[in-house]
Amino acid sequence: MVTRRSSVAVLTVTLVLVLAANAECWTGSYSIQEENVKVWINPNGSIDLFYNITLWLAPASDNISFIEVGQPKGDFTVGEAVDQYENSLTASDQSSESDYKVRVYLSSPLTAGNTIWLTLATNVGHMVFTDDQNPGNVGIQFTPSWWPQAPVYALRVLIVLPPGVNSTILKTSVDWDNFLSASETRWAAYWQREDLQPDQRYTFGVSFPKEFVQNYETGPSGLDVFLQQYVPALLVVGFFIMIIILIAFAVRKSKYLMPSVSMETLGARRGLTAVEASYLVDLKPPRIVTEILYSLLQKRAVWVESANPSVKLKLMAGFENKTGTAETHLRYYEIDFLEALKEDGTLDEEKLAHTVMYLRDTVEEKLRGYCRRDTVNYYRTVATKAWAQVEQAGTPELASKTYDEQLLWLFLDPDVGARTETAFRGREFEPSPLWLWYWYGYSHYMPHPTYTPSVNVPGQTGKPPAIPGADFANNIATAVENTSNSIVLNLERFANAIVPSPPKASSQPAHHNAGCVCACAACACACVCVSCACACAGGGAG
Repeated sequence: MVTRRSSVAVLTVTLVLVLAANAECWTGSYSIQEENVKVWINPNGSIDLFYNITLWLAPASDNISFIEVGQPKGDFTVGEAVDQYENSLTASDQSSESDYKVRVYLSSPLTAGNTIWLTLATNVGHMVFTDDQNPGNVGIQFTPSWWPQAPVYALRVLIVLPPGVNSTILKTSVDWDNFLSASETRWAAYWQREDLQPDQRYTFGVSFPKEFVQNYETGPSGLDVFLQQYVPALLVVGFFIMIIILIAFAVRKSKYLMPSVSMETLGARRGLTAVEASYLVDLKPPRIVTEILYSLLQKRAVWVESANPSVKLKLMAGFENKTGTAETHLRYYEIDFLEALKEDGTLDEEKLAHTVMYLRDTVEEKLRGYCRRDTVNYYRTVATKAWAQVEQAGTPELASKTYDEQLLWLFLDPDVGARTETAFRGREFEPSPLWLWYWYGYSHYMPHPTYTPSVNVPGQTGKPPAIPGADFANNIATAVENTSNSIVLNLERFANAIVPSPPKASSQPAHHNAGCVCACAACACACVCVSCACACAGGGAG
């Protein structure tokens, strides 16, 4: 499926993506909404590849249960595969002879009319070759996936160069669309193409002085390598081999161009939870921890036994192991929060700080390369839409239910109390007996509570009393503010325990969870990676 075109001066990296539910009898049609590719050229001569493919399956098509992502050679290591719902996907080497590929199983089959995106990271060794057209240089050429049966609406490719390579010494086979700072020591070349027709292909090459990598391939090149690779085929189909020779010769003779610079932007990093987004919109750490508490209250994982002088929690039935239940899964920050719970029900400040730091580091990793400004604006828009759903609900009962469903997104608004009062002005709030997040605040922060919820059973008889909108808004504002102030006994120690994250060391594949790229200097991105990178060649539905 994948071959190395060694006759080209700089290695052509070709990967093949094959989608299938049953490769022999699959029928249907699809389109590639986004094909994003990020390639890191490592000083040791390997490359890290990060793939992100958004696939839409047409109506009346058979389901797709896995994809197969081709690799340019057999010397590869499989990293992580994750879908848009943060499900960890099974990925395994399915290579056969010279057909190198990774099979990624979807968490559930993709059905007709639906869309899914997923990511896959791999590392491929021995990928940097000498550049015969530029003496003293080495590099790679890269051909993203082409699709014989499907259009590609957005193709983005970003190649991160070895440390020290800059625009003054870099040569490219095609003018880049942007040249970006990926870190303090690494730069990257970025390309973007739109509306590719089925089977349409682009090849992008980079070349730079060989001293910027420690290892590169210097084996036979040109006609010798071509004959070694194609002599069996020449004996069978000589006519077609002659055509390939002519094409390879033409590619080899192509001159590298000094690139011109223009600006592109890739947009926001989607798929974060409300708690993760709260970090991006700069909510203070105590407020973030309060949101995690409300998230656990929503899942009926904890109950607040007291709120003064500090919050004191009780684990609910089924959550004693602090890892969730078969019916209710906990996210990583919820588990970390529960790990901070001491035997007396209070919270360990240092472990809470660890919760916030790990949340921060995880979000930063997911954000890598995306435009932070666009991402923040996107989640502020999500919160605004959540408020609009509450405000536009036709009845108090529906507005109250919507408020419950959108609770954590609503909390992204720093003035949640005033906004709640606006949303429920002139109508009452109708709570449910199952909303532990509400009854916690009601029980602890209402001067004279008139209703006592049962927290040990799934439900209770009797409908809770409706609450005037202004009173409800005041209760919410008081609960959030007081909880943020009493979530820990020593707020200063908690704040001091939150330290900057250390730099991460490289490994293979080093960039197993790279978020994406921002190709816009004005976005103030922390790093650059192609929106959600993938590096593939011919693909198709089977």
